[in-house]
Amino acid sequence: MKITKVEAIPLRIPDLDSSRADGIQDDVIVRVHTDAGITGVGEADASPDVVKALVDAPESWMRSRGLAGMLVGEDPLHTERLWDKMYHGTLWMGRGGVTLEAISAVDIALWDIKGKALGLPVHTLLGGARRTTVPVYASMLFEADRGLMRERASRHVAEGYRAVKFGWGPMGPDLATDVALVRAAREAIGDGAELLIDAGAAWTAQEAIRRVDAFREFRPFWLEEALASDDLAGWARLTAAARGMRIATGEQETLTGAFRDLIEVGHVDVIQPDLARAGGFTQCRRIADVAVANHALCVPHAWKSGILVAATLHFAATLAEIPFVEYTVAASPLRRDLVRTDVRVADGTAQIPDTPGLGVELNDEVVARYRTDR
Repeated sequence: MKITKVEAIPLRIPDLDSSRADGIQDDVIVRVHTDAGITGVGEADASPDVVKALVDAPESWMRSRGLAGMLVGEDPLHTERLWDKMYHGTLWMGRGGVTLEAISAVDIALWDIKGKALGLPVHTLLGGARRTTVPVYASMLFEADRGLMRERASRHVAEGYRAVKFGWGPMGPDLATDVALVRAAREAIGDGAELLIDAGAAWTAQEAIRRVDAFREFRPFWLEEALASDDLAGWARLTAAARGMRIATGEQETLTGAFRDLIEVGHVDVIQPDLARAGGFTQCRRIADVAVANHALCVPHAWKSGILVAATLHFAATLAEIPFVEYTVAASPLRRDLVRTDVRVADGTAQIPDTPGLGVELNDEVVARYRTDR
């Protein structure tokens, strides 16, 4: 079996609001085609047009090559070798960042092909599922309208979610506002659900430590993205001051070494690689191994379409320890309608997909409606 074509398709809803921290208002999906008639699908959490440029770029020289040109004619089952080929072939195009995010989309699609070709779900190819279901947390944004925020959060708890994450939005400018937001969040979900707080890298270490002290009475399961991801000294200060409150981060990172530094230097409790940013299945397996070796939790970040939801569930099924998986409740049609999937969520629990590959099928009508390259 050989790869015959790699295509990146940018998508965008017409009423996109760039002031919102909602990354599923646009998307870029990658389809990898083969001469066996099997097509794999992946996606990247990055600028759609930049990812498309990286996929389609013509060859410049051996360390500056477009992803499609490197893959056509290759065997798609060689996932590890092809990941390394893409990484080394793009060294002069980033060594991380959006280049790795583009590689992530292709890697997810290659594992989808491998599963379909072998008649096995991706989690089996990754070493085997340790569970058939996993709890999910409803992931939503903080809102300036706290009444609206409370209504939405209480609805998700009524639907059976036993954990809710609030993030970004109006959080960050001053301590009083931040405490009021967290208080409203706890009141909305009650005492029977876990509360997760995502700050969106809003503070310095000193300001984050003030929030840890102020938030403690609301019993957050973790405080996420309090600082810039590369502020390793700041993370070390924050984790030392947290005194039992879990500190989580990692969605900004794309390289294994960065996650190792967050754990070994920053001493964070939870790392959050995103399969659509941190190298797909191939590299996220390596990142998870770093977490295991250092007794840290690995809980993937996931705020994209049903493609990433399915991929994350396959990955989560193989992890030795995971309390829950992110499940965005964003209303975008790209989140809700882009794929047909066998992922089922009921009472705050997701069924791990068990069909060959990822277990998703693109809705071609939705793709045609929102693609921007025609």
